[in-house]
Amino acid sequence: MTPSRDIAGLIEIMAALRTPGTGCPWDLEQTFATIAPYTVEEAYEVADAIARGDVSELRDELGDLLLQVVSHARMAEEQGSFSFPDVVEAITAKLIRRHPHVFGDARDLSADEVKRLWATVKAGEKTARGETADGPGSLLDGVAVALPGLTRATKLQEKAAAVGFDWDDVALVVGKVREEADEVAEAVASGDTDAIEDEIGDLLCAVANLARHAGVDPEAAIRRSNAKFERRFRSIERALAAEGRTPADSDLTEMDGLWNEAKAAERRAAE
Repeated sequence: MTPSRDIAGLIEIMAALRTPGTGCPWDLEQTFATIAPYTVEEAYEVADAIARGDVSELRDELGDLLLQVVSHARMAEEQGSFSFPDVVEAITAKLIRRHPHVFGDARDLSADEVKRLWATVKAGEKTARGETADGPGSLLDGVAVALPGLTRATKLQEKAAAVGFDWDDVALVVGKVREEADEVAEAVASGDTDAIEDEIGDLLCAVANLARHAGVDPEAAIRRSNAKFERRFRSIERALAAEGRTPADSDLTEMDGLWNEAKAAERRAAE
């Protein structure tokens, strides 16, 4: 078997890997549940390649993510549920249905009008599935529980905001963040672990809300801060290594000074 630019080749390879007797023992042991964590991981690696501007790696990571789709589709086909072509048909049908301004009669819409139209079409899909306000469904349905916490918080807030349950001034959101921070401090002072966790969760939700109002992706923001922390801590390690030492041989005062030096160096480089 040779590499191919045709999706059919990838589907064929996955079928071979999952063939009892001749396939890969590891692949044959996998289920939807065991593969799911890899699917999430690969999506993050795609996002990471994009954040770093590494187009070559983005190509490879998109391939890894596509492999996850093919794997799930193959397992579904084996149990008679659906196959990869069904996945393609479902998404193409959805795209056509949700873009009547491109494939239908609705034309010359603004970006905001397109968003409202998208929401209307999605609501119609829920109604068609019997998911009405009087039935088993909810406006918040469809926001996956497995999403990263900040992302899920943002999506839940967006859905609530679509029907007017939202702050109308970003200054009020900033005030809410401060209020929640004060409540965290009170919980910490009480020593109540459950209360601390609860209040920190409220604070994180408020921060996600602030990010949404400011037009910032909270997950992108935390990734950026993580990268900043890693970059500066590595600078501390390098500075100490030049003296034959490690952070364990240092103290907080010295490391804080080295951190500030790294921070200042970054500012100078940015000027």
